[in-house]
Amino acid sequence: MPSTLRHLTLDNGLQVTLRHAPQLKRCAAAVRVMAGSHDTPRRYAGLAHFLEHLLFLGNERFPLDDALMRYVQRHGGQVNASTRERTTEYFFEVPQAACAGALERLCELLARPSFDIPRQLREREVIHAEFIAWSRNAQAQAHFALLQQASVRHPLSAFQAGNRFSLPVHSHDFQTALQHFHQRYYQGGQMRLSLSGPQSLDDLQALAQHAGSSIASGTSIAQATPPALVDQPLAPTLNGQQLDLLLAVERQPAGLDQAIEFLVTWLTDTHAGGLQAALRQRGWLEAFECSPLYSFAGQALLHVRATLSDASNAGQVQALLFDWLRFFRDADWRLLNQEYARVQQRREQTATALDLARRDSSAQPYLALGAEAEAALRTLLDDVLEHSPPAHEHPWCLPPAQPLLDVPRSELTFTPAPAGLVVSPLLPAQRQHGVVYLRWQLASALRNPLWQVLDQALRPLRERAGRAAIELRFEATGPFWQLRCSGIPSAVVMVVMEALETLRRPSPASWTPKTASEPEPMPIRALLGQLPEQLVGQSKPTLPTGTLNQSDVDALWAHAHWQGLATGFDEPTQQALNRALQAVPGHPQAQRPVAVEPVRRWQTLLPPASEHAVLLFCPLADEACARLLAHHIQGPFYQRLRVELQLGYAVFSAFRQLQGCSGLLFGVQSPSATPAQILTHIREFLAALPHTLDGNADIRQALAEQLDEASMSNAEVAEWAWQAQLSGRPQASLERLQATVLTVDQARLRQCAEDLLQARQGWLCLANGPAPSDDWQATT
Repeated sequence: MPSTLRHLTLDNGLQVTLRHAPQLKRCAAAVRVMAGSHDTPRRYAGLAHFLEHLLFLGNERFPLDDALMRYVQRHGGQVNASTRERTTEYFFEVPQAACAGALERLCELLARPSFDIPRQLREREVIHAEFIAWSRNAQAQAHFALLQQASVRHPLSAFQAGNRFSLPVHSHDFQTALQHFHQRYYQGGQMRLSLSGPQSLDDLQALAQHAGSSIASGTSIAQATPPALVDQPLAPTLNGQQLDLLLAVERQPAGLDQAIEFLVTWLTDTHAGGLQAALRQRGWLEAFECSPLYSFAGQALLHVRATLSDASNAGQVQALLFDWLRFFRDADWRLLNQEYARVQQRREQTATALDLARRDSSAQPYLALGAEAEAALRTLLDDVLEHSPPAHEHPWCLPPAQPLLDVPRSELTFTPAPAGLVVSPLLPAQRQHGVVYLRWQLASALRNPLWQVLDQALRPLRERAGRAAIELRFEATGPFWQLRCSGIPSAVVMVVMEALETLRRPSPASWTPKTASEPEPMPIRALLGQLPEQLVGQSKPTLPTGTLNQSDVDALWAHAHWQGLATGFDEPTQQALNRALQAVPGHPQAQRPVAVEPVRRWQTLLPPASEHAVLLFCPLADEACARLLAHHIQGPFYQRLRVELQLGYAVFSAFRQLQGCSGLLFGVQSPSATPAQILTHIREFLAALPHTLDGNADIRQALAEQLDEASMSNAEVAEWAWQAQLSGRPQASLERLQATVLTVDQARLRQCAEDLLQARQGWLCLANGPAPSDDWQATT
């Protein structure tokens, strides 16, 4: 189902792109302001980022409790913003019924933000907390160090995030600069609005005209042209096993952004005859990525990052990179561009409403390489290769056509579903989005090292599948392995077939252990990554000595038990999937739901980080009541801990389902409060809950509407069905959950909050610090 576009300009100068995409269930909006951190006075670093934060605090018409963030959260949507060097973007995705209200709030806040000084002071502290986390994060500092290779005259090399000292709120000059920046750039001629959804173009246009009219009138302003990007050739840097190479170009023609996207697509491709394949064949490469760090006014900075093996030589790797670039420059791109058109078509076909809106707001639709962009790419490659090492003439080749982009016809040959598979009707086939889950329970002491082998074996398939907009994930949690594959149903079947063959017989190259270490994530993200493992509560088995081989894989599968779920497939494709799943290794068997002990368990995860972080998961068996409770407290929790107490910028609460367990999840990362202090604040907040909750029928109705299949994303529907199966309820339905939500009265809701406070179904707290008292079962 192709989408249709309409472009218009409102009377106030606002450029609008409307996209009617009938395959979507939700709608999204993105507003791009043509101004960013490089457009502010240099003495007020972070001013653009600061203004972005202020816009989410509400104004006189829409105070904080009814402003954009709270409104979107109440309707089960997502909202965020991003300040870049020369642009600032605001975006949301919500169910159709909430689109008008969300868009009205977004445009109102863009047009009339509140510059109340007390609010500014509180939000400046949040910006400062972000700055502290940024200054202590090794990845962020490494990225900042890379940008120091830009010219000292170019703003790219300067500090831009902002902190307590660069944002002098009480200064009259600062307030003048802040309001001048808003008046100059937050007007129709300097903004683009994009809307995407299943609504008709006329309906979308009515939404845009009504909400967009609140934006001040204006004309386009030419942003200042930056000075030269670099003063001298950029040298590669080698930090341990990580090779970082920056490619800078200047004075490039129009079409540069599309040219870069085309180049990055094929530079990072893993086909035989490509750069990554050549590096891996030599045993030199662990990981490879390329991304644009900056692009504006004909300037661009590309970052190539390669994680190398111990056997590699950085100079040889760099020589191969430039050799491939030279080959690519001189190649005939006609057939490759036809393949790229298919890639782009698949990307558009599977994109969410938010993906589409953001692409349209950046004026980069999913299209093949045009003549203008092709000319820009040849100019870019000429400039990059001007001072490159001499050619080695490696036998390169362009990638072949990708079979996963084809849509094969499935024959309707009846094949019963395997005994371990549940076929769920929750995701209708007309959504054109199939999802398969396979989960094995393993007793082998070798499961952890063998998972590393199999995950490495799946990597080429995972990368090829990603190119075709198919997501393939393979995860290990305690005694469980889980494979998840989602996307266009016919392509999912093809990927699952190949994945199962790989899991049974991994390639010889997969047995070589990886030596590269992953970068340390920010503390709260590290805790989130550990949560499923800690919830299962399984200790890692003692590793036997000796060399792993194929017989170990065979033995592991011989004693494995599996269960699975499939949803979103039409009848012919489901039959094809049933045939593919006959090859699932192991024995089909329903697995017992994960049981959480009704105790307070504190898990200290070492080593301690530069900032304190706490993640508290509180199981609640009554899903309807738990969801309603989470719906009630999400905004107040954020208000209390982030806005009033200013504990940090990473503060959240939400309903979560993990390993079949339902519950509430609270997270806080703070540069100042200890884990014990964070927990005290969470407990004090929860202690007041039972006395403040009411049985508001409107809130129950709003939540019930969010749980309708037509309002949820396809991924959410599939995940809910899978979590229901893991909890021992394979026949659960969303309709019954909706009906149950509507019956939750005040007494039941308050009892649920009391159960939560008293940890009657247990608490699991993960932190990077010790337990605060003796009422915890604490482990390290």
